Amino acid sequence: MRTWTFPILLTASLMLAACSAQLRNHGYIPPEEDLQELVVGIDTRASVEDVVGSPTAGGVLEGGDFFYVAHTVRTFGPRRPQVIDRQVLAISFDEEGVLQNIERFGLEAGRVVVLQRRVTDSGVTDTPFLRQLLGSFGRILPSQGAFGN
Repeated sequence: MRTWTFPILLTASLMLAACSAQLRNHGYIPPEEDLQELVVGIDTRASVEDVVGSPTAGGVLEGGDFFYVAHTVRTFGPRRPQVIDRQVLAISFDEEGVLQNIERFGLEAGRVVVLQRRVTDSGVTDTPFLRQLLGSFGRILPSQGAFGN
């Protein structure tokens, strides 16, 4: 019995080590200290890029808004990887390229949640493209098919 104790303990400890949760971070969100240096209504595209770095994604057209995206994926043993945290930082500019708005979004239970917003004027005039895109997830039912039948 003593000869089997070591191999059994070794096998059990390797199995437990293989099933520990692993976290992987993807993407980049600028730190809050860097964002505090930005002044809405004064900074431009060039100064924003100098302070917080190049964006993960830009607007659809040249001169669009900046988007910084980061998420954390948890893998546990043989289970499917699961996204446990996702954040999107949207920095928008007006027509002249002056900083207009800084918004931070999270994805909680399939819904877009505004975590932080800095705006020059009192109201937001339209819904940002990113909010529309993230807000559409989960609204299409499989029974509707590809064309909404």
